[in-house]
Amino acid sequence: MTEYSDRFIKVADGFSRRVEAVPATAWDNPTPCEGWVARDVVRHLVEWVPGFFTGTAGLTFPTIPSADVDPVGAWSTLRAALEHQLADEPVATREIDAPMGRMSIEAAIDMIVTGDVLVHTWDLARATGLDETLDPIEVARMLEGIEPMDEVLRGSGHYGRRVAVPDDADTQTKLIAFVGRNPADPGR
Repeated sequence: MTEYSDRFIKVADGFSRRVEAVPATAWDNPTPCEGWVARDVVRHLVEWVPGFFTGTAGLTFPTIPSADVDPVGAWSTLRAALEHQLADEPVATREIDAPMGRMSIEAAIDMIVTGDVLVHTWDLARATGLDETLDPIEVARMLEGIEPMDEVLRGSGHYGRRVAVPDDADTQTKLIAFVGRNPADPGR
């Protein structure tokens, strides 16, 4: 295990707890992501992650169940595949040319997947009435890493406009607002 795999597992554990706790009737609840319902959060992850890492790194992924039919199975399958890649040292440490520069596969997973899963944990929890509390260490780490890239991230279209929050807001509120979610909007 490396710090990258440890971090992914910790964040994925939090997302898994929410995915597994979503009531069957809540999968179609709207999320803070405009136009998305809860199952779309899972769909987003299970579609872009394999697509990116198949194309960029040549990784292979098992057939992932449809998020429409089995969102829990879809996420579980993706998570298991990523953990398998991270546990395979020759694969995890192989260098790739990613849009963010040359890096190992495990560093790419850490840089773009772990943070996406972290933020979408909040989205899913907000949509379905589950615990919205994120790991405070990972929240602080992510916010510290992305704040200096504000212009680049906004220009990429990956984040909405930053939502204004009080200067004394807690770190999670600042992160959620930074990525374009309104922490004051009750959702659902």
